[in-house]
Amino acid sequence: MRHRFSANLGFLYREFALDEAVRYAAEDGFAAVECHWPYEMAASQFKRALDETGLPLLGLNTDKGETMGLCALPHLKEAARRSIEEAFAYGAEVGAACVHVMAGTLDEGADASEAEACFIENLDYASKLADRHQMMVLIEAINQHDAPHYAVRDNAHAAAIIEAVGHPRLKLMFDCYHVVRMGHDILAEFELYLPLIGHVQFAGTPSRGVPDEGTTDYQMIFDKIAVAGWRGPFGAEYRVEGETRQSLGWMGKMSAS
Repeated sequence: MRHRFSANLGFLYREFALDEAVRYAAEDGFAAVECHWPYEMAASQFKRALDETGLPLLGLNTDKGETMGLCALPHLKEAARRSIEEAFAYGAEVGAACVHVMAGTLDEGADASEAEACFIENLDYASKLADRHQMMVLIEAINQHDAPHYAVRDNAHAAAIIEAVGHPRLKLMFDCYHVVRMGHDILAEFELYLPLIGHVQFAGTPSRGVPDEGTTDYQMIFDKIAVAGWRGPFGAEYRVEGETRQSLGWMGKMSAS
């Protein structure tokens, strides 16, 4: 079964400027790209590379600040709204499909219910902007080993937040790496949350390195996820040691029919 992949330029091709990274991703056979925080590059320059290569931009993130996001932190509400507006304005200019609205990490002892209410309010605001720009909103559960006290604890929590917002443009970023680090089964979680999933990401487990090393058989995972109904690209978001292009041996194996 042949699979398509997206290069997450927050982790891959970081040795190049963002527009050059797009061009290299196209040369190396990626079907799409995604990024974290592209804002230092003029949107026109980034869009030029996307247009030249024909690669779609699947998404970008709201500002992470110093707290892995701002949007579930009541004391940063004004900054959170600005970060949402910035992401949609930039994303619309470059043709991004989605904005990942980052929740942020809570201080120890913070009121989790207050944070969730704040996040829901900001996601409602983001969803209305998504309507205006014909884009989507993503939220992601980030494992507590890598990001202690991140405000979205797991996919069950993310699903409850999505239900509370109740907007069709709000979807789940399903990250296989985080699912494993949380101690859950990728295929069981994928089947459970498939109606909510807007994007799929992966990395080797438990290292977050290249995907063909570690405990997860991604060829099997991708095949079964595709059979279950996933038709989008799989987003490669793994840490690279050395040059990105030297780390891509997994692609030939996992994209082969």
